[in-house]
Amino acid sequence: MMRFNANRKDFEPYGFTCVRWEASIIKRPDRHNEIELNFLETGQVTYLLFGQTVMVPAGRLAVFWAGIPHNTIHFEGLTEYFVSTIPLVWFLQWRLPEHFTHLIMHGHLIMEPDPSRAAADATLFRNWLEDVATPSEERRHITLLEIEARLRRLALNVPAPDTASPPSRHPTPAVLSESHLSRAEQMAAYIAQHYTEPLTLEHISRAAGLHPNYTVGVFRRVFGTTPLEYVIQHRLSHAQRLLATTDELILDVALNSGFGSLSRFNQAFRRAFGCTPREYRQRHRAT
Repeated sequence: MMRFNANRKDFEPYGFTCVRWEASIIKRPDRHNEIELNFLETGQVTYLLFGQTVMVPAGRLAVFWAGIPHNTIHFEGLTEYFVSTIPLVWFLQWRLPEHFTHLIMHGHLIMEPDPSRAAADATLFRNWLEDVATPSEERRHITLLEIEARLRRLALNVPAPDTASPPSRHPTPAVLSESHLSRAEQMAAYIAQHYTEPLTLEHISRAAGLHPNYTVGVFRRVFGTTPLEYVIQHRLSHAQRLLATTDELILDVALNSGFGSLSRFNQAFRRAFGCTPREYRQRHRAT
């Protein structure tokens, strides 16, 4: 069984996996450049995902891009659940329906709306768990094909924009209201909604009704980082998406992600990923 390593490096990859994951409270947001699939056989788990509190119940396949900051803040009725990770570039190369990919890459958690699929999904995850653990490349390849097919089937149940009402920033019925959020979580939600704008510690503090002198300590106790570092994480995640899925100029990517200058963007990007934005685009652009 896998469990979260609080000392793991930001964006350290998991790769192609299917494991049983130990349910636990994860205070420090995790980020890794894979698409993550979750499936619970019992209970429920609550994420703070891109600044929103989202509850995933048993029996509902849940999918999101793990490049956005996310951590588990509550769970009940379970000790473990299935987690599978797929490298982002593989996901993009599958060329799933555009509206589905768009939602995933914009920070939405997509959840299976049909509860009758629970038994079939449980069987799939048990098979994937066994096959990914084997040295057989053929069985691993079959698992990838099945995951792609499962996501395509899920995409059929996600309405395209022309047949659905305009989505909210994070359209899911499991999002909890602000009254359920702690002060730190209120700050995280504010950052998620405003990270492309100029943000100061005063702006973030005001959103939670705190004095700036207390803001950093409150935020760090919950998330293990500072509010302004969290802003940079969101901006980098936004830039990753633009680099992988658009032809925007690097300068436009920097400015549209909230960075005030190209030099600041390049410096932050290289520090986080060990490469330039241009090199990242070359490695992760779908072909």
